[in-house]
Amino acid sequence: MSITSDARFWDRTSRKYARSAIADRDGYARTLDRTLALFDATDRVLELGCGTGTTALRLAGEVKSYLATDFSEGMIAIAEEKHRADPVSGLAFRTATADSTELEIGQFDAVLGFNYLHLVRDLPGTLRRIHALLAADGLFISKTPCLGDMNPLIRLVLLPAMRATGLAPHVGAFSTAELGRLISSAGFDILATEIHSTRGNDNRPYIVAIKR
Repeated sequence: MSITSDARFWDRTSRKYARSAIADRDGYARTLDRTLALFDATDRVLELGCGTGTTALRLAGEVKSYLATDFSEGMIAIAEEKHRADPVSGLAFRTATADSTELEIGQFDAVLGFNYLHLVRDLPGTLRRIHALLAADGLFISKTPCLGDMNPLIRLVLLPAMRATGLAPHVGAFSTAELGRLISSAGFDILATEIHSTRGNDNRPYIVAIKR
C-alpha cells in the first residue's frame, strides 16, 4: 500500500462518498460556525483533504482566498462540478497534497484539515509542512477521528482486515492526547480542543492551534 494506492481508493469511491449524507448535521454546523468565527475577511486559507468540496463551498465566501486541495483527482472533479453549479468568489480547487511544490512557504493565514490527519502516512512530517506553509501566527484548524480512543477491535481487527481486502485506505491510529503532542512538537501552541458532536460520544476532537 502507498499514497498512490490510497488516492486510487478515493478515486474509486468518490461518487459514492459524494452521495453519502452528513451523519451529524448539527455537529457539522457547529464546526462550520466555530471555524468561521476564527476567520478574518483578509485571510488566505488552505484546506487539505477537501474531499468533494462541501466544506470549502460553505466557508470560502468569508475570506480573501480559499484553496481547497485533495490528492484524489476523483474527489476534486466532483468538487469542481459543484463549484461550477454554485460559484464562490476566491475559491479554487486543486489536486495536491501538503508537500506539493506549488504551495509556497508562509503563504496561508489558516490551514484546515477536517477528517484528514488520520489518513496521512507521515503525520509528523505533514504537521511540520503545515507549520511551514503558515504565515506568522497562522492557525491550523483540524477535526480528526482518533482511533486510539475508540474500541481496540476497530484498529486491531476490523481496519487491518478491510485494508487487506482493499475496502479501506491507510488509516493512522492515535489518541487525542497523542495527536496533541504531535501538533505541539511540530511548532504549534494548542488554543482549544473541543467536541462538536450532538450525538453522544465522539472521538473527533476539533483542535485550534497557532504557529509559534
